[in-house]
Amino acid sequence: MQDGYHSLISLLLPDFILDFFELKGVRKEEDVFHLDLQEVNTTPNVPDGEKLLSKGFFSTITVQDFPIRGHKVFLHIKRRRWLNTSTNKVA
Repeated sequence: MQDGYHSLISLLLPDFILDFFELKGVRKEEDVFHLDLQEVNTTPNVPDGEKLLSKGFFSTITVQDFPIRGHKVFLHIKRRRWLNTSTNKVA
């Protein structure tokens, strides 16, 4: 990963995104930035008595964001799969 792009892009992303996702990579093509985001391993808030376990990731989704200085921006987002151990459902 190119550290210069990583530092700059971190400054351009909203803070709330970086609270929940880690910037894993930045790729620059001719006129496109690809940002790889991975959900951090922080257990979401759940009602008392329920426990969630991280069980891998859902498939990556791609979202087009606003352009940066004439470059298209694509966010490649990888969310965690959380297993609720009391219901055995994945969220």
